[in-house]
Amino acid sequence: MTGTEYEEAETGADAEDLDEETSEVLEIAGRQVRRWRQRAGLTQAELGSTIGYAEAQVSAVERGRRIPKPEFLDKADEAVGAMGMLAELKEDLRQVRYPKKVRDLARLEADAAELGAYAAHHIHGLLQTEDYTRVLYRMRRPMLDEDTIEQYVAARMARQSIFGRRPAPFLSFVQEEVTLRRPLGGRMVVRGQLERLLEVGQFRNVEIQVMPTGLEDHAGLGGSFMLLDPHRGPKVGHIEAQRFSRVISDRRELRRLEGLYGIIRAQALAPRESMAVIEQLRGET
Repeated sequence: MTGTEYEEAETGADAEDLDEETSEVLEIAGRQVRRWRQRAGLTQAELGSTIGYAEAQVSAVERGRRIPKPEFLDKADEAVGAMGMLAELKEDLRQVRYPKKVRDLARLEADAAELGAYAAHHIHGLLQTEDYTRVLYRMRRPMLDEDTIEQYVAARMARQSIFGRRPAPFLSFVQEEVTLRRPLGGRMVVRGQLERLLEVGQFRNVEIQVMPTGLEDHAGLGGSFMLLDPHRGPKVGHIEAQRFSRVISDRRELRRLEGLYGIIRAQALAPRESMAVIEQLRGET
């Protein structure tokens, strides 16, 4: 198998299989929390009671097994008199707060001069509203805890900084019509999502197309994928199936995906027609 394949972490903030970069940062942060707590003469239970966290949570942070939230560090800093030393850890932890899969994907997107994506099952992550994203993660099975859900939601929203980048990359998306009609989260969530698509579709560097459900010929039945052409380095592809992702760098496979994306775009409605469909669906919601 060519490319890089990896599975999305399920455990989020309480990761059992942390990557090396995250583990190292968490261990350093945990030692600092422990050192300042002990200097203040507090037990883990006493610190937890003071800042509003359970003893087990304080212990997990000190052992480098849990990513502390920014408010944990702020409150702990004040409680132990660290004079900002613990609060300063927030920036280092921000870099590793999201799963490695998300960090890797965000790096690819951040360097993209051009990006093309086909989304078969739900609205593409770069186009999702916060409410829509939260609904998707709450439907996960096995179920995710609320902290992990919020971690994943924040990670997906952070990726959308690509829309504010300068120089602006060219971004094209093809959405299956069924993803616009599927009532995930209920009427208000869907309406908000359709409004977001209409908003992003007005950006000069963005094209959104709808793949009609009624087509008799469809080139995209193999599932969702994305193509990224970076400012620096070779073009890559990104494929998701269930909860596995694969980064593709093999030139032969990339040519196949490029040809496939070209056919999918040709079969889909033009951007102007697509916006009209989305506008109509918003009116019906």
